[in-house]
This record gives sequence, C-alpha cells and structure tokens, in this order.
Amino acid sequence: MPKLVERLRLFWFCQVCGWSIYALLTELLIKLPSDEPWQIHVPHLLLDVCSGFLITMALHSFYKRAKRVDRYTVAAHIVLIISASLVWTQFQWYALQALYGGTWDPMSWFDFGTWTSASLTMLSAWTAVYYGIKSYLDNVEQREKAERATHLAKEAQLKMLRYQLNPHFMFNSINAICTLILKHENNRAVDMLEQLCDFLRYSLYTDPLKKIPVAEEAALLNTYLEIEKSRFQTALDVSITTDAACESTLIPPLLIQPLVENVLKHGMLANQTMAIAVDFRASQDNVHIHVTDNGKGFAQQYDCQRGIGLENCQQRLQLTYQDSARLTMGNRPEGGAWVSIVLPRELQGSAS
Repeated sequence: MPKLVERLRLFWFCQVCGWSIYALLTELLIKLPSDEPWQIHVPHLLLDVCSGFLITMALHSFYKRAKRVDRYTVAAHIVLIISASLVWTQFQWYALQALYGGTWDPMSWFDFGTWTSASLTMLSAWTAVYYGIKSYLDNVEQREKAERATHLAKEAQLKMLRYQLNPHFMFNSINAICTLILKHENNRAVDMLEQLCDFLRYSLYTDPLKKIPVAEEAALLNTYLEIEKSRFQTALDVSITTDAACESTLIPPLLIQPLVENVLKHGMLANQTMAIAVDFRASQDNVHIHVTDNGKGFAQQYDCQRGIGLENCQQRLQLTYQDSARLTMGNRPEGGAWVSIVLPRELQGSAS
C-alpha cells in the first residue's frame, strides 16, 4: 500500500509539472506572438491545458488496462493516441470558436493538420514519458524485491547455521547425566542438567541475528565447556580469557562453540588430557579471537570427517561480515591446532 501511494504521488507530481511546462511554453511560443487578445487566449489556454490534463488521465486509465490484451497492445496504444489527439484538436477548435462568439468556422485542412500534429506530438511525448517513468519505477520495485528476498534468504541461512547444534552433544550429555544418577552422584547430575537446560534455552530462544557482547559469549562458552567437563572430568582442561577492552564488543552469538565442539569430536588423541584455550583480544578496529588445542591438529584430520564446526563458522562470518572478517587456521609446532578469527570491532550502541 505505501508503494502504491508513493507511485500515485509521483504520478500527480509529474502531471502537474508537465502540464505547467506545457502551459508556459504554449503561452510563450504560440499565444504571446499571435494577435489573439488576452480575453481570448488566456481562457483558451486554460481550457487547452485542462482538457489535455483530463485526456491524459483517461489515457492513464486505458493504459493500465491495455496490458490485458498483450497481442494487440501496440495497435491499441496507436489507436488510443490518434483518437485522443483528434478529440483534443476538435475541443481546442470549438472552444476557440466559442470564445470568439460562436462563429463556428470549419477547420481548414492546414489547421486540422497543424493542430492534430501538435496534439499527436504532445500526447505521444506524454506517453513516452509515462512509460519511461513506469519502467523506472518497476525496475526500482523489482530491485527492492530482489534485495528483500536476498536479505530474507540470508537471514534464513544464518538461522539455519545457528541451529546446527550437534545432536551427539545432547545425547552424550544426557547419557552422562544418566550415568551420574546411576552412580548416585545426584548433585552433580542436577548441576549438569541445569547447565544443559540453560545452554539449550539460550541456543533455541535467542535471536541468532542479534549480536551479543564478548563477555556474554565467553559466559555461554564457559557454560558449554562446564557441561563437557562433567563428561570428560579430568580429561579436559579449559582456559577462557577476555581482554577488558573487548568485553562490550558485539559478535555473533555462539560463534566459537562449534569450533570447540569440533575439537572435542575430531581432535582428541586417545587417553590424552585435552587442553583448549580461547582468547578474546581487542585492537583499535578489530576483535581477535584465538582458539588453540593440543590434539591431533589439522594435518592428521584430512582423511577423516571434519564436522560442521569450521564450515559453520566460516559461513556465518561470510554472511554477517562479507569480506570484513577472516578466519585462518593451522597446526602448532608443539602439537595441536589453532584457529584465529578477526572481526570488525562493533561496540554496544553502534550496532545497526
């Protein structure tokens, strides 16, 4: 509805401006150089402009219906323009006769040809401008629809990526809780269940398109890792550090969790204590996130399933930041792997 109102406003604005220019040019080029007294040419000019305005309004109505007869659209337009030109010419002539006292002199062929050509030229030009503006507005509307569709598709893809929570994490966590209950370690089971509920509640009910502060992301990551610690017990050593300067910086929610989950699922060596370090640091224009572990490393994983963690993270970064963010990875000389993410620094209150 708002788009229709805007188009109608533009149409009326163009109508008023166009016929005002026509009236001015007719007065300057035709009426003033002629010998017509002002008592004649001023009323005749007003009648000329008003009748032309009404004829173009009628043409506008006909043109909106002409697309229903696609096979005859061009012929229909030609017939309409010629018919409208003849009607306008006859009205102009008889209006002029009436203003001169109703002498009703017949038009000469010269006058008929001259006046009809002028009317035909004016209405043809109006038709060309009308369809030019209409084509421009249609193209703008199509671009807006395409951009809106792209934006909606991007939002849908981001939501899908956020909801790719590995079901193995849920199954393993529930199994660990059951094991604690069977061992009569009820307090630990309750704590783990509460942590799992908090994490799942946040994951499912938080808007995946809304960025959160680094401090909140670190707390969520810590909740996830506390659950995993309950499973691995002494086999998991975790360190999460945040620079005070970047705690209020905004980043996509649960961005790092898939990376850590990827490490736990694909990077652990047999009978090892897995050490994972996550470090958040801020520079003047960027946020630097560094994830390291002491597991298999990437080189030893080329022939096995890598999981969705890295791909998930890369896709979300591309969709959210385009080329303004980057993700790099590699193996540590002392063993294990590292992943580094650099994001534009976006503070709370400046988010779009």
